[in-house]
Amino acid sequence: MKKTFKLSHPKLALARHVDAIKHEVKKYIRRERNKALPEDVDYWDFDCRIGADEACCEAVQISDINKFITEAESNEAESFYLEIIAKPGYRNSTPAE
Repeated sequence: MKKTFKLSHPKLALARHVDAIKHEVKKYIRRERNKALPEDVDYWDFDCRIGADEACCEAVQISDINKFITEAESNEAESFYLEIIAKPGYRNSTPAE
């Protein structure tokens, strides 16, 4: 998902619109996690970037996305850019003693 979200809507209140954006992001992540895994992959991992626009994005953890969306709302930003890319994840096995 590479998308610029606008924080203004002609009919919805700002808080309701922000909740809809958060729901759309969660729905996308859930959909990607439910896809079939390739044979040698343990889980789906995500590369996430968020910022005011595509040029000035910073990498964030997937668990911090809602915090940054709320921050954009409180800063009264007009829009923000969000990029979530699914990638294969591999678990690190701990050596047996």
